Amino acid sequence: MTNIYEIQLKIRSIDVDMYRRLRTSVLLSWIQEAAIAHTEALGMGREKTLDKGLLWIVNMQRIEINRLPVYDEEVLLRSWPGKSMHLLFPRYFELLDRDGKVLVSGSALWSLINENTRALIFPEKFGIRIDGNETGSELPLPTPARMLPCTDSRSFTVPYSFIDLNRHMNNTRYLDLAEDCIFEEVKDQVLRSVRIEFQHEILFNDTVTLAWGHEDGRWLITGTVEKPCFKIELCYGDL
Repeated sequence: MTNIYEIQLKIRSIDVDMYRRLRTSVLLSWIQEAAIAHTEALGMGREKTLDKGLLWIVNMQRIEINRLPVYDEEVLLRSWPGKSMHLLFPRYFELLDRDGKVLVSGSALWSLINENTRALIFPEKFGIRIDGNETGSELPLPTPARMLPCTDSRSFTVPYSFIDLNRHMNNTRYLDLAEDCIFEEVKDQVLRSVRIEFQHEILFNDTVTLAWGHEDGRWLITGTVEKPCFKIELCYGDL
């Protein structure tokens, strides 16, 4: 069995924004589902994790964008694991067009937590092992988003529709929130890169204080619920 997961996808109307480009939150959803499907195929699925009270979570993500695909375009999503790092599971992805050109690439760090205590677990104690793969095209692993002064803020209360099976706000929703905050300022630009650092989970009905600022095309959006919960760095370029 190959250690690279591949799936052909077609951009549907519900996948795109008002410019007919793939929504970044949909891209994150695709990455997440590909990681889950591949983990299942490698024999480390829900019987070893979810059914035993263990939850996969994303710690950090990095995405580099050459071009976002558009409505009705067909693309190939490739996803593969890197070499495990004690408590962390690296994973990489590429999104390719029909000619094999890389549209988007990314890397992420995943880990497992106990469903009840929310504490990180040692995977080897539960017989969880995922062998890594090296293709030579891996994007470097994510590093923390760089801080910027935040000049604007607003509050947001997490609705039921944002909560996933882990009983917290799904990681794909963070980008929706971030892009909503800064849309007017960046609407004539194209997103080129994303860094996300998940610091603490956000729960149903939490009131999140969102704050943001920018410098030379680089935006920082943070979320706080009593303690820092996330940092997102978005970098934009001209159309």
